Amino acid sequence: MRIKYFSFLVVLLSGSTAFSQIHKTDSNAVRRSYNLNPVVVTGSGHHQRLKSTATPVRVLSSQEMREQGITTFDGALTRMMPQASMAPSSMGSFLRLNGLGNKYILILINGQKLSGDISNNVDLNRINMSRVKRIEVLDGAASSLYGSDAIAGVINIITDQPTQDMMSVSSDTRVSGHGVLTESVGLDIFKNGFGSYTSFMHDRADSYRNNDLELVKGSDTETQASIAPLFTGYRSDIIGQKFTYTPNKHLALNAGIDYSYKITDRPETRSDITGGTDYEMRYKGLRWNVGGIYKFTAKNSIQADFVVDRFRYGKEYDVATKTNAIGDYVQSKKQRMMEGQLKAILGLTAHSTTIFGADWRKEYLNATSGNIDSHVYSLAAYAQHEMTLLKNLTATLGLRLTHHETFDQHLTPKATLMYAPGNFRFRATYSAGFRAPGLDELYYHYFSVNRGKAQISFGNQDLKPEKSNYFALNAEYRTQALAVSVTGYLNRINDMVVKQNVDVDDASRQMLMTEFPEMTQDQADKMVSYALYQNSDKGDVKGVQMNVSANLFSGFNLSVNYVYTYTRTHSGEVWTVLERSMRHAATVAANYHHAWGKYALTVNLNGRLQSKTYYTGSYEDAPGFGLWNLHTTHAFDVAKWAYLEPSIGVDNIFDKVDRRLDSSTRKYALYTPGRMLVVGLKVKFKN
Repeated sequence: MRIKYFSFLVVLLSGSTAFSQIHKTDSNAVRRSYNLNPVVVTGSGHHQRLKSTATPVRVLSSQEMREQGITTFDGALTRMMPQASMAPSSMGSFLRLNGLGNKYILILINGQKLSGDISNNVDLNRINMSRVKRIEVLDGAASSLYGSDAIAGVINIITDQPTQDMMSVSSDTRVSGHGVLTESVGLDIFKNGFGSYTSFMHDRADSYRNNDLELVKGSDTETQASIAPLFTGYRSDIIGQKFTYTPNKHLALNAGIDYSYKITDRPETRSDITGGTDYEMRYKGLRWNVGGIYKFTAKNSIQADFVVDRFRYGKEYDVATKTNAIGDYVQSKKQRMMEGQLKAILGLTAHSTTIFGADWRKEYLNATSGNIDSHVYSLAAYAQHEMTLLKNLTATLGLRLTHHETFDQHLTPKATLMYAPGNFRFRATYSAGFRAPGLDELYYHYFSVNRGKAQISFGNQDLKPEKSNYFALNAEYRTQALAVSVTGYLNRINDMVVKQNVDVDDASRQMLMTEFPEMTQDQADKMVSYALYQNSDKGDVKGVQMNVSANLFSGFNLSVNYVYTYTRTHSGEVWTVLERSMRHAATVAANYHHAWGKYALTVNLNGRLQSKTYYTGSYEDAPGFGLWNLHTTHAFDVAKWAYLEPSIGVDNIFDKVDRRLDSSTRKYALYTPGRMLVVGLKVKFKN
């Protein structure tokens, strides 16, 4: 709570400073418009209006997120995009996009890769949502522009920074049940071309479970009490500082640094009940970047960026054990990524845009528990040419050549065609994807014990890189008041890297004990299988997306998004549904906004509906569900220099909860603890 009070103190002190420098300007904060045709950058690599990009892009704006009461990255994706799903755990949120998991999704911040993963799950708590202007999501393979990992899609987080002379200080706090608290504080200054943007974000939640009982291992009927959480609580902090300098209309420079800290908050081990843990997982990240852009003309520019991203996590003991005292920290994994980018955007003719670029990336991994100390680099050069062939007909051709230290050279082409008569858009896309196996997949040698059960994973240095071919057809109708889009796609992946279970016999049991001397005979005797990274034959993802957004009348907007996804992997002669995939999902949001003088009311009803989630092996499928949330915001232009926005809402209106007993055969898709009241307050002072 001291952090919370400190944050409010910063707001009050900064607000006093702002008060002393007030100019007589109108706030008009209660006014808002709903833009169905925003500017985007991710699809083509340069700024365009959404309806003009030849590659469809989904845009999640900060305004939509605020009106739906969303303060977290995973909340933004799952509430607003049916093709995205999330499974939280102490090892990081497992994100899926279009049926494919984290390692196939490239997450960028202003076009630069976010590194630092936990078991192939990027630590999403490192994303400072208080700075997000919009989130752009590009479905399908995009390796021609973005390189390795962009097979399922690209999520590009665009941050906000004022570019007009001003100073503002703000605080945004939201509280709900089970100890959920998010708070952000920001101080923005822009004067005579110089900008300084300071932010702090605190996020926390308590652990919980929805059933106090679990099935006793090996029994279908006998139960026992447990405190093992369904949702793992945590405390997270992010501190960020960014500087910009724009001395003239041609040159813009920037530099920034972000520090993130997260620690889990789980029940401690107890002798009278099962499910506690001896330690918490602790995560730290430090990311800094410098860059700049020089614009020769409105259509010709060159930009360069360099980023260093460090991330590590491990175990911090809060229970004394035979080998560790309370407070001991045992590092599990340390990563470092360095990346340099150079890109030229050129308007060589009146009706074309050409991009040339080069990337250099080096990644380091030190995993104590996995016995890895390795690094790898890659070099890439790419080119893309977008041109108008005939009236209303635009084509884009792109090609990327990647040299990977371990896997040699790979070409990844891209071709799109867009026919745009009037308000209609018809698009066809082909793009290739490429993903080099990660250092952990190559070299892992991992042993741990979870609730008395030994868990072992082996890397495989004989792995081949994964390659994909993505095909999509899109039809769209877009006006200022209505946007309707239908997309059908097929994504075929060769040599998918998967964790396959290898059965344990007496010979392999002896091998495992030799490899891991710390394993006891009892743990070895109980082992049924261990995990080995291998290439499966191929994966096959096909689906249909439908999106409708309409301004039905003044102040009222309705959006409906639906996806059908069918995802399989093939190994030998057997097709298997992909783990954690689902066939049907939809999101709905109805939003009403009206202003009366200096007061404005926004009412938002949103819901997510999805069919059952598929699990493989001995796990049973998780049932489908429907979640509905109601959120209201009340905006007040208190003065020309002050803006106040209290909010109140209800998450999970119909109290939908998965209360199935925990067992060795059950996993989950729904993690909500039930109906919760959500209240918030946003305060902003500016000159």
